Amino acid sequence: MFHPKMHPLSWSIARALPALAAVCGSAFAADDKAAVSLPDVAVVETRLPALGETQIDRAALLRSRSSTGDTATLLGNLPGVSLYGAGGVSSLPAIHGLADDRLRIKVDGMDLIASCPNHMNPALSYLDPSNVSALKVYAGIAPVSTGGDSIGGTILAETPEPEFAASGQGRLIKGQLGSFFRSSGNAHGVNFSASYATETVSASYSGALGQADNYQAGGQFKVATATGRVGHDVPLDEVGSSAYRSQNHAFGLALKSANHLLEAKLGVQDLPYQLYPNQRMDMLDNAQHRANLRYRGQFDWGALDARVYRETVKHLMDFGADKRYWYGTLSGAGAPCSPIGGPPNSCAAGMPMETQSSNAGASIKASLALGQQVDLRMGADYQRYRLDDWWAPSGGGMWPGTFWNIADGQRDRTAVFAEWEARSGAQWVTQVGARLERVQTDAGQARGYNNTAGAMGNQWVDASGFNARSHARTDRNWDLAALARYKSGATQDIEFGYAHKVRSPNLYERYTWSTWAMAAVMNNFVGDGNGYVGDPDLKPEQADTLSATLDWHAADRSWELKATPYYTRVADFIDAVRCSAGAACNAANATTRNQFVVLQYANQSARLLGLDLSGRLPLATTAWGDWGLTGLLNLSRGKNLGTGDDLYNIMPPNAKLTVTHKRGAWDSGIELVMVKAKDRVSEVRNEVKTPGYGLINLRASYTWKQLRLDAGIDNLLDRFYRLPLGGAYVGQDRTMGINSVPWGVAVPGAGRSIYAGLNWQF
Repeated sequence: MFHPKMHPLSWSIARALPALAAVCGSAFAADDKAAVSLPDVAVVETRLPALGETQIDRAALLRSRSSTGDTATLLGNLPGVSLYGAGGVSSLPAIHGLADDRLRIKVDGMDLIASCPNHMNPALSYLDPSNVSALKVYAGIAPVSTGGDSIGGTILAETPEPEFAASGQGRLIKGQLGSFFRSSGNAHGVNFSASYATETVSASYSGALGQADNYQAGGQFKVATATGRVGHDVPLDEVGSSAYRSQNHAFGLALKSANHLLEAKLGVQDLPYQLYPNQRMDMLDNAQHRANLRYRGQFDWGALDARVYRETVKHLMDFGADKRYWYGTLSGAGAPCSPIGGPPNSCAAGMPMETQSSNAGASIKASLALGQQVDLRMGADYQRYRLDDWWAPSGGGMWPGTFWNIADGQRDRTAVFAEWEARSGAQWVTQVGARLERVQTDAGQARGYNNTAGAMGNQWVDASGFNARSHARTDRNWDLAALARYKSGATQDIEFGYAHKVRSPNLYERYTWSTWAMAAVMNNFVGDGNGYVGDPDLKPEQADTLSATLDWHAADRSWELKATPYYTRVADFIDAVRCSAGAACNAANATTRNQFVVLQYANQSARLLGLDLSGRLPLATTAWGDWGLTGLLNLSRGKNLGTGDDLYNIMPPNAKLTVTHKRGAWDSGIELVMVKAKDRVSEVRNEVKTPGYGLINLRASYTWKQLRLDAGIDNLLDRFYRLPLGGAYVGQDRTMGINSVPWGVAVPGAGRSIYAGLNWQF
């Protein structure tokens, strides 16, 4: 089991540090004559734009920061990207219908893992939008040097690179101070960053505080205001359990010598609460600490990049302010009661669920220049993940012992890869790579609250059956990727490729064991209100993807049109079936079409296909400035080939059109968002259909020398709409019981929201 007192670096990092120190020592002591001098401000690796990469431009990042506190939403204007609804700062990005652990999401090179049975703390939730300097997306076909243990693509999020004083400058002091306000949920916050640097040393700090109350929809969407808490109601147009409060801090120290850089980053998140409208529980504490040490250097033979990192997470869930807290016969309609205890005179104080994890990793990548036109990249990754997930007794049915959801969870990854890239003149770039991963998972013994025969919810039977099995599993996974880019002239490009990608199941997919409905609904990271049970015998998912991007553009890129068709077929796709044996696995659970159900993860086969269109066009240049038009269209379908059912949470056809206007320091736009009705839904999950809608958003910004003002109005007409990927609304009242809350209510989007942000740089 994971023990809080074990804070030293894991043995993997300890073993990697001497090698890293040796490399750094020899590099810093190297003869300057062998060094390739880099610019004074930063150490950079010169390369062509990466194959398969889409990057959000700096201007778009700056425009979006004031309108959101959720870093994942910064990806919302990229082709093929959609967002699963979750907490206020924890949306889950999806690429071509594949989300969450099916994507490899790295923050400053670290593979961060959601340590929660509801995945309330995904990787991007640890990064405030104000501290994002770059977001890169590899959709579908990711090079093996950036992919691994994923089938849908890769997202790379980066914080600002260290800056150094120029030669002879002495010192460089920089900083910024920002604040924002959004009327939706009365959201507000501040952010601050500062750095001090000489020619060889750079130190930095960044911090952000943010909070919001529940937001209002554009109209009433439910029939009851009750929360199960005496004297507390939620209005009919208020989305219960959507409030949050967060703070993030990051510290950096970097040393530079000629063409070598050694950088250390420390990060801390303290999140007192983040409530969830599509989950039975709420996050009532999340403390993350991370350390990230990186070496990067340029040699006469190429470049070397090495990293070690460690992350610890302490996570607590329970019923938040809008959900019933007191249960049991002594509680009546939800009043506080005592003494805490089990039947017959039961009293339960909430349902605390705790998770603790440690995540340590190391990576090394060498890039070798084999002549002027060929590069060879080779590297290795290692990750050691430990997880404990337990639910302390709180009375009522949660009595008398501790429920061990996952004990001694282990997931270790070891990978090596090689990637060859060649350029043939100015027209062709080709890349071929292979990656081999070994993924080992295991878990300890299960235990219910009541570990005696006849315990409610089949706890003893389920735990005994799980404990009688071997839990250790080893997967050996091969990834292959082949990409090419052809430039046929000054105005036409095509990029195309094929990839075979493999992902091993996560710990919750393999090792959650209880068929008791109350326990199963607490294991759900897709927000559909249902309960889930794992299967230790799940096989890794294997995806084969074909994709091409046709790019027509002006020679100066003043206009462009891109079309990306894609096709993915997944063997052993981890979908869900109605559970067949256990406490909740009865005839009603197998056949109902209008209630929440208990499901079990199962390997099946799936197909995903679609088309992304994006473009921009100048409209006119007048005395009033430059006018333009940008557009985006996403079409996607997902099908379970074994059952014929539609896949869950596939975004319906959607489009965005924006008229832009720029004049000097003024930048503005009016955006039309159009989403078709979602009528292709997962029947096995009783997924809720959502109607189509259209929204109008306004934005504007003005920049002075050191000051920037952003303002806008989202959902200008205060339209009511339901989020196609927002999940089922279970944000209030008696959420512990699987069908004690109404089925069939989709989480609505926010009504009109006026926002403004101010940023001062010094």
